[in-house]
Amino acid sequence: MFAEFLNIIFKSIKLDRTLYSENKNFGEASIYFAGLIMILDGIAGAVAANTVIKTAVAMSGLTAILTWFVWAILIYVIGVKLFPDKQSKVPFKKILTSVGYAHSPGLLRFFAITPELMIPIIFLTQFWIFAALIISTKQVLNLKSNFKAFGIVFMSFLTIAFLSISFVMSRMDMLPVNNI
Repeated sequence: MFAEFLNIIFKSIKLDRTLYSENKNFGEASIYFAGLIMILDGIAGAVAANTVIKTAVAMSGLTAILTWFVWAILIYVIGVKLFPDKQSKVPFKKILTSVGYAHSPGLLRFFAITPELMIPIIFLTQFWIFAALIISTKQVLNLKSNFKAFGIVFMSFLTIAFLSISFVMSRMDMLPVNNI
């Protein structure tokens, strides 16, 4: 079972599209593998950030789980409900699993052990995750177009970015809100 888990991680890091098209990778343990990848990704991000600023590792793991669900929900809604292809009838669990798998490059953040390496590694792994998300979206939703897969992931990203910025700004009392 551990060998299967490592195989999934290595295929994701290699951006191997067969990871998302082979049904054996979406079996009983797949959702647990994806969840573990997300927790480890969050911890790796906290380890990388700790080279500059102290970050709560446990909170990073929980935040990664929340992020996992948000990415999957947005990709599902945009790709399956709003802009589906004829072959885009996919269960949510498969999208949730593929989003978790696509975050495997984030595990490389464990190597950001000095402040000088933190920014380049985080920047590189974030683009790598984005590429893996595009590949997983195209394969899982059976899309014919790379551009459409990119659009679905990019619209999901913009939504997450908007919600994150709105949340942060609301906590800073910077949003123009009428207090009536």
